[in-house]
Amino acid sequence: MRNYEAVLIFKPESELLAEGREFVKGLFNDNGCKVVKEEEMGERNLAYEIKKNSKGFYLLYEIESAPENIQAFDKALKLRGEILKYLFVRKE
Repeated sequence: MRNYEAVLIFKPESELLAEGREFVKGLFNDNGCKVVKEEEMGERNLAYEIKKNSKGFYLLYEIESAPENIQAFDKALKLRGEILKYLFVRKE
């Protein structure tokens, strides 16, 4: 198991945000990941429009996961319309 940080940018609408958060938590749990920390970074203006959105809601996750799970997360998150962007970074 390795430590990762994941930053996800969601559409700021509350119902989409709630759906997206539940999906991400379920995705992490289904793949045997341990969520160490979940932090709301709040709604912020984006530097450029993403999918016709000028604002996004940022969430930071610190997780412990096997490296092969990150590719599965990538495939699953691409299909979700409420997630604008995401980034996984391995922590040292």
